[in-house]
Amino acid sequence: MVENYLRQSALAHLGLEGRAATDEAEAPVRLHERVLPAAVNLRGDSDDPGFLEAVKLAAGLDLPLAPNTTRGDERRAALWLGPDEWLLLHHDAEPDAESRLAAKLREALAGRHSAVTEVGESLACIRVAGPRAADVIAKGCPLDLHPSVFGGAGRCAQSHLAKTAVTLHQVSHEPAFDVYTRRSFSDYLWRWLSDAAREYAEA
Repeated sequence: MVENYLRQSALAHLGLEGRAATDEAEAPVRLHERVLPAAVNLRGDSDDPGFLEAVKLAAGLDLPLAPNTTRGDERRAALWLGPDEWLLLHHDAEPDAESRLAAKLREALAGRHSAVTEVGESLACIRVAGPRAADVIAKGCPLDLHPSVFGGAGRCAQSHLAKTAVTLHQVSHEPAFDVYTRRSFSDYLWRWLSDAAREYAEA
């Protein structure tokens, strides 16, 4: 486990905090990195009521069972990744939230068919928000993000964006999307998104 005092966000080297625009709220597209203190990959049997209840007690969330759906809110969420796989996310939490969440899950699921893996150090999250957010993502992603197809807020999907494997989570109808990718690809993806959004900033 990485010592808390050594932790840095995936895009800390870009100094994004110093680039915030005073009129950002009016921008057609807004990008920022979301700090991700806790991300846990969970595997288990969704047909086992005992498994579902144990997870709810340990994580404080019901697991989504329908494909490509989520449960929770912007601060804490569970994303459906497959029939037996979920991504549990805690934003705006304490630095040791991930290890505590994983420990609670392992204790609650002891003896049950399950796997709990801490993945926060391997992931980065980029928020893409604003009226043209879906247009920017669509430049490099094959998914149809129109609400009539993607489904709007509370939906998620695994795909690729600019040749980078991503998990998309639409967190609001604004629209706003959280884009999760491997930490090693975050710099490339940030620069790609910034370039893809430039035409709307200049409009």
